[in-house]
Amino acid sequence: MTKKDIVRTIAEQLDLPQLRTKELVQRTFDALIETLVQEGRIELRNFGVFQIKRREARVARNPRTGERVPVQAKSVVTFKPGKEMEARVREMDRRKAEEPPTPAVPQAPLEDEPNQPSHGEAKTGEGG
Repeated sequence: MTKKDIVRTIAEQLDLPQLRTKELVQRTFDALIETLVQEGRIELRNFGVFQIKRREARVARNPRTGERVPVQAKSVVTFKPGKEMEARVREMDRRKAEEPPTPAVPQAPLEDEPNQPSHGEAKTGEGG
């Protein structure tokens, strides 16, 4: 889901113009970011907690070359979901686990049309 999808959904639910809704959504995001930067933590009941955490400098390894690479210290945003969000995600998993598996339906191979190359053959300018 994108911000555009969020705007469209809210606009439809509240019968508001999308332009006005987009402005409200953007201002909400801006306020969240500003508060997080200034205070380092945002707690939204039943949703979760955003928090800025400091990662210390360390030596990492480049997975392609195996070379050791220094990584500078940095601040990162973490998110811990709230109890309600966790419960709803677990419920979703439980429902999926209870669903019977969809049997795989074998598909009959498509018949080759005359003078048409199969998937493995390259097309040429010659008729066949």
